[in-house]
Amino acid sequence: MARRLRRTGRSGVVAADARLPLLGQVRAGLRKVFPDHWSFLLGEIALYSLLVLLLTGTWLALFFAPSLEHVTYTGPYVPLQGRPVSEAYASTLRISFEVRGGLLIRQIHHWAALVFVFAIGAHLLRVYFTGAFRRPRELNWVVGVTMFLLALVEGFAGYSLPDDLLSGTGLRTAQGIMLSVPVAGTYLSFFVFGGEYPGGDIIARLYPVHILLVPGLLVGLVALHLLLVVRLKHTQWAAPGRTGRNVVGQPFFPHYVAKSAGLFFMVAGLLVALGALAQINPVWAYGPYRPDFDSTGSQPDWYVGFLEGALRLMPGVETRLWGHTLMWNPLVTGVVLPGLFFLGLYAYPFFEHWISGDPGERHLCDRPRNRPARTALGVAVLSGYAVLLLAGAQDWIAFITEVPVAGITWALRCAFLLLPPAAFWLTRRLCLALQARDSHLLLHGAETGEVRQSVEGGYHPAHEPLPPAERYLRTVYEIPVPLTAPAGAEGAGPRRRMVARLRRALSRWYHGDPMRPPVSPAASRTVEAVLAGPDKPAPPSETP
Repeated sequence: MARRLRRTGRSGVVAADARLPLLGQVRAGLRKVFPDHWSFLLGEIALYSLLVLLLTGTWLALFFAPSLEHVTYTGPYVPLQGRPVSEAYASTLRISFEVRGGLLIRQIHHWAALVFVFAIGAHLLRVYFTGAFRRPRELNWVVGVTMFLLALVEGFAGYSLPDDLLSGTGLRTAQGIMLSVPVAGTYLSFFVFGGEYPGGDIIARLYPVHILLVPGLLVGLVALHLLLVVRLKHTQWAAPGRTGRNVVGQPFFPHYVAKSAGLFFMVAGLLVALGALAQINPVWAYGPYRPDFDSTGSQPDWYVGFLEGALRLMPGVETRLWGHTLMWNPLVTGVVLPGLFFLGLYAYPFFEHWISGDPGERHLCDRPRNRPARTALGVAVLSGYAVLLLAGAQDWIAFITEVPVAGITWALRCAFLLLPPAAFWLTRRLCLALQARDSHLLLHGAETGEVRQSVEGGYHPAHEPLPPAERYLRTVYEIPVPLTAPAGAEGAGPRRRMVARLRRALSRWYHGDPMRPPVSPAASRTVEAVLAGPDKPAPPSETP
């Protein structure tokens, strides 16, 4: 019987493959090799957090009522009994106190959203600092940044649905940012809220965006991202045997599948533990939203904390032009600053390619120390973000430290202007110092801890050569070279000459401090061949 079933199944598979030839692709996909490094798991944490979000969000959608119609609360939470609340708020309380397991699922969903955004951000930082966005992965970087932007929108939309006092304060802030848009701000606010604030349609409009539109886009982008990873192959860290033309690691099945499944259960278990043990977003403590009330000491979720901090730090400046009032605080901090931030993220791979000029493919990760300007720029942006995040909690800092809010505000304003340049300079110097230390280790080896006496009577620390893997790591990396003026550039027009001069100046500023490892010219040529992608000649047999 078993033999007959196997024979029937085999014939069925052969017949299906004859009509839809996928066995070859499936077999190749199962043997696809993935590098084995902990930093590559950040993207998987985001993927599994999204899966938990989809599962818990589907369950919550069965009980949530997306309506601002007012009802009288008659549930088990005594402090709110008899008070008029919206149906959205009442259904959130019903999920929390009356539906079996509802509060646990709500809190798992909220924690998963925080972990999801954090994992995407950490994954983007890993890609940025290791140079994994370079050709041929520029499109995948754009996809990743878009997913990060959609995750912020999705998080804010879900955070606003319960219609409690805290989320209503966030919606009021969003409405103020909309109104600051010149000319179109009033129309935009009326369209989003369905009339004069607070309107009556905002929850009903956010709900399909939160459960259908943005999740559908995220799932589609995740599928595209994974397809591009498989098609373009994964980046990997430099090590003996790894080049720009191969991938060294574990096959997708069964090794990587087993490890990835274990990671999924770890992520899901951690989120369940957080949902069960760590309270988050207690909407019953905030109370229902009322436009004439405000939430004292309110802070949004961390991923939009930088926006809150920017709004608090910028002075309230306005300008009257042609009968219109321009409110620079919400406009600059709520529209211009996020717009410039994401524009910079989208454009960065193309900017670095433009000032580098090398069209070759790159499949080995950079060590951050070997790209001082790129690393310093990332640290400078992160330091500015950290200042804005602290500014979003300036009232709590003043309450805890008993320092006046005005003093904290001015200190954070100065830090926002001075800390990023200082972080850029210090990080660049540290990267160069670490490169110098690598060169010293390559020349003299690592100290053994022993002290030896020479025949002259002097004492010297003993050294031993670096292991091959350590030497390889400190030798095999790309050395960027600043652009030079191409031949015949003098005959170009004035605009093209100006653009060329700007490009060379930026290239000198960005790549003007190369530090070459102390290796022979032959080893340098071998390193260049090892780093080259499939579009370059195969590397010679000698090793660096």
